[in-house]
Amino acid sequence: MGPLSPARTLRLWGPRSLGVALGVFMTIGFALQLLGGPFQRRLPGPQLRQRSAPSLRPALPSCAPRQRLVFLKTHKSGSSSVLSLLHRYGDRHGLRFALPARYQFGYPRLFQASRVKGYRPQTEGTQIPFHILCHHMRFNLKEVLQVMPSDSFFFSIVRDPAALARSAFSYYKSTSSAFRKSPSLAAFLANPRGFYRPGARGDHYARNLLWFDFGLPFPPEKRAKRGSLHPPRDPDPRQLQVQVLPSGAGPRAQTLNPNALIHPVSTVADHRSQISSPASFDLGSSSFIQWGLAWLDSVFDLVMVAEYFDESLVLLADALCWGLDDVVGFMHNAQAGRKQGLSTVSNSGLTAEDRQLTARARAWNNLDWALYVHFNRSLWARIEKYGQRRLQTAVAELRARREALAKHCLAGGEASDPKYITDRRFRPFQFGSAKVLGYILRSGLSPQDQEECERLATPELQYKDKLDAKQFPPTVSLPLKTSRPLSP
Repeated sequence: MGPLSPARTLRLWGPRSLGVALGVFMTIGFALQLLGGPFQRRLPGPQLRQRSAPSLRPALPSCAPRQRLVFLKTHKSGSSSVLSLLHRYGDRHGLRFALPARYQFGYPRLFQASRVKGYRPQTEGTQIPFHILCHHMRFNLKEVLQVMPSDSFFFSIVRDPAALARSAFSYYKSTSSAFRKSPSLAAFLANPRGFYRPGARGDHYARNLLWFDFGLPFPPEKRAKRGSLHPPRDPDPRQLQVQVLPSGAGPRAQTLNPNALIHPVSTVADHRSQISSPASFDLGSSSFIQWGLAWLDSVFDLVMVAEYFDESLVLLADALCWGLDDVVGFMHNAQAGRKQGLSTVSNSGLTAEDRQLTARARAWNNLDWALYVHFNRSLWARIEKYGQRRLQTAVAELRARREALAKHCLAGGEASDPKYITDRRFRPFQFGSAKVLGYILRSGLSPQDQEECERLATPELQYKDKLDAKQFPPTVSLPLKTSRPLSP
């Protein structure tokens, strides 16, 4: 006897039997809905609000939110905005941060576990007391693993070296001796070796800053031969041209052309293990660069790309099993006059002078360019796996939520010039030649909204102080009771 067709099934069951079965199914469905409320768990990945229908509740939880996190906060790459969302998430969920004594972990020196406030060497069997490590450091895996468990989620963010160079020159003009001596970024990039001296104070900001922050070793500087009037040549900028489509237009990895630099490796070693020693490579060769990139792949679970910040946030939420509300937020440490989206990776619309500046910046920061190309490719490979249509929906929802929060929380609905920010809790630290924008809260917010809007608007330094006071409350010493005044 073959399978029953729907019509034949209807005839065999009859109206009465079908009515009873339908009632049973409706009863079971109603019971499951009742049970779903108090036991509901977060769906994996971004949670999109359905405008026309209620969201479906999962029968069983498929993942738990990740709460052991290591974020390498790279300089001038949109990392302050990521730090803000980590501050808020950890603060809201009562997580414990590995905090520096001040605001950085001994940067530019390599990270040391002893610089974490309240750190005690762990003995076998004891639980590591920290959930999140996220403030500025020069990455040092061995020491990081003294503070955080090896199964923590490691992530970071990179930015196109051309955009990073513009921001770094403005911000670190007074800090880097190379930038300080140069009248403009164009003049610096036209003859960088006329200003840059390896090892000079602050000059790590002037070349391959991302590579430096990731804690990777550097090739030795090649010096000009004795008697030569010309320094060694850097890569031809024309070999490093790149064209990338606007955000949301499709995969970008195939359009990058770093032929003069690298051929990204596809093999990845065991998770967070040492692949091999860089001493086995010529430090100026592509093999050395491949070693560095393969090692980073083995350590970091995700590397975000600043030019595709919102796409990266959606992938981060998915990887951490967080909701979109956990990663929505405002831009922090943004300089006035800069585009909020950070995107300068596309050459379209640039003048010939800007295109030349971009090419020179990428050539001078050749190791950073290798990093950027590699992680741009890995990001878009991850997007393909996630699904582009699904990503576009999530990004649109994220941006709509951010816009709604800005209108609800902020006076004027956007970032403000720091001169108008009178509340010191929300005035960002001003450094460099450009103004750093901040936020003014609307008046009349409810107490609950006020608390959440304050979390969104608080700059990184003030938020670090807030977390510090929460984790290490000041001890209050009571005055001694004496029968007579103490002598001086």
